[in-house]
Amino acid sequence: MSVTVRVPAKVNVQLAVGGARPDGFHDLANVFLAVGLYDEVTATPADELTVTCEGPGADQVPLDRTNLAARAALALAARHGIDPAVRLHIAKDIPVAGGMAGGSADAAGALVACDALWGTGASRAELLDICAELGSDVPFSLVGGAALGTGRGERLRPLEVGGAFHWVFAVADGGLSTPAVYREFDRLHENDEVPEPVASQTLLDALAKGDADALAAFLPGSNDLQPAALSLFPKLADTLEAGRAAGALAALVSGSGPTTAFLVRDAASAHSVAEGLLAAGVCEAARVAASPAPGATILR
Repeated sequence: MSVTVRVPAKVNVQLAVGGARPDGFHDLANVFLAVGLYDEVTATPADELTVTCEGPGADQVPLDRTNLAARAALALAARHGIDPAVRLHIAKDIPVAGGMAGGSADAAGALVACDALWGTGASRAELLDICAELGSDVPFSLVGGAALGTGRGERLRPLEVGGAFHWVFAVADGGLSTPAVYREFDRLHENDEVPEPVASQTLLDALAKGDADALAAFLPGSNDLQPAALSLFPKLADTLEAGRAAGALAALVSGSGPTTAFLVRDAASAHSVAEGLLAAGVCEAARVAASPAPGATILR
C-alpha cells in the first residue's frame, strides 16, 4: 500500500519584505499563486524512515532527516505517537533551489501522504499548524490556489482569482540559498528605514479580475528580494531582459530566485517566450505553466 500526493510550485506576484525581526525572520506581505509545475511525493510503509528522489536536480536534494519531507513525517508521527517507518519517494519537477518552494511543496506532500497512509485523521488546522512549524512557505503548498501570506508568510488569507494567468519560468544554471538572499537584503538595507510590508490593493484587484495587463503593470518592483538576488546572481539581469525582448508582458525574479518568472498573454505566447529564452542562451531550461493550481492533492 502506498499514497501519492501531487504538490504545486508557487510564484510570488508580490513579496513585500519588512526589516529583520529579533528572531531573525522578516514580516512579509507575500501574495502567492500556485502554478502548474508539480512534484509528487509517495509514502510507502518501510522498516525505517528513508527518502529517495528522482528527476531534475535530484542530486541536490538531501536524503537524510534534514529533508523537509522527512521532517514533516517526523512531526506528524511525533504528534500521534506513531513510528515514522516510511519510505518517502520524491519525483521532482519543480526546480530545486529555484525560489519556487519545491522543498516546501515536498514537505506538504509528505504530510498529506503520511496522514492518509497512517490514518491519523489530522484536521486541516493541525496539518497547517505542522506546516507553519516546518517553514514559511509550507502552509501555502498545502493550500494552493492564491493567498496572501503575512507574518513570516505562514498566516494565509485565500484570494479570489478571476481567470487563468500564463507564465514562463526560466531555470537558472545554479541555485540560490534563501537565507543568503535575506542576508543580502539586510546588507543592502542596513542604513534604511524599511517600511512595514503591505499587500497592494491594485494587485489584488488585478488577480480578482483575471486582468493580465493590470497584473503586468504592477509586477516590476513587486519583489523586494529581487535586488538582493541580482546582487548575488548578476546574470539574472540578462535573463529578465531576454524574456522581455521575447515578448513577455512582465518579468521578475521568483521569490528568492534564481528562477525568473515571465507573465505572458496566453499559452501560445508562453511557448514563444520559452523558445526565445532558450535561443538567447540565458537559462538552463524554460518551463511553461498556468495559475492558479490546486494545493496538495492525493492522486492514488
